[in-house]
Amino acid sequence: MQLTENDLVFVTGATGLVGSHVVEELRKRNIPVRILARSTSSADFMKDWNVEIVTGDLTNAESLKQGVAGATLVIHCAAKVGDWGPVEDYRKVNVDGLETLLQAAENNGTLKKFIHISSLGVYQARDHHGTDESKPPNTEGIDGYTLTKVESELKVLDHIANNNLPAVVIRPGFVYGPRDRTVLPRIFEKLKSKQFAFLGTGEKLMNNVFVGNLVQAIFNAIENDDVIGRSSMSLTDDSSPKKHSSIPSQNRVVIQPLKNMSPSASPSFWLMYSKSCTGPSKNRSPHSL
Repeated sequence: MQLTENDLVFVTGATGLVGSHVVEELRKRNIPVRILARSTSSADFMKDWNVEIVTGDLTNAESLKQGVAGATLVIHCAAKVGDWGPVEDYRKVNVDGLETLLQAAENNGTLKKFIHISSLGVYQARDHHGTDESKPPNTEGIDGYTLTKVESELKVLDHIANNNLPAVVIRPGFVYGPRDRTVLPRIFEKLKSKQFAFLGTGEKLMNNVFVGNLVQAIFNAIENDDVIGRSSMSLTDDSSPKKHSSIPSQNRVVIQPLKNMSPSASPSFWLMYSKSCTGPSKNRSPHSL
């Protein structure tokens, strides 16, 4: 799918870290964008980008119908996140809301592709050095978020198999970068108050992905139709930094965007990526998590 000014892209989670960067890149390319935003969301900066805003959320079916009307591409970044709370609260948004969105997009009649942003949290909570997409997700989950992210992936795959949904599932690692309003601010706060501590050793490797690299991968998935209907694709930066080198100190920030991102061990996606991405490094190789 080659995006043009004749397309209309509907983005959920557009005021968040990933979604806002997706919208920004779309507008840089002069692609019309419509977003879904809660009435309590800070979406004013989207108006400066000439973005159409539909007020609602994933539990509001009517807002989803309005959002997908005429859309040729849906990029689904929204989710209920967190470590605590009843599973049903997560399921209502991450699974039931997704089902409503999928049905609305399929019934719309203009959909060309659906991009679903999942998470590496779908895997078991253990060491995953050497893990690739051939490893099935943990269907038991470790909390409401991870369990329903697995269920949402399976929901998309079910629509691919039974409804011929032209979809791609992308699993990023820990996403960091500008506009992070949750994780990094908390780390800075703990560092400032000298209350920060590692769980375990600081030598453990991280599965980080810079938000700019993730956005680049999303656009690669949009533009390459060979990946439609394939199993989920996991994404991290080129290198896996250790915990102690990923955490900012009180006097300096050592987290830097890694310019070169490699999808992990997915041959077709790696081929797509290596042909279409640009960057300073000419030598890239797929690697495991």
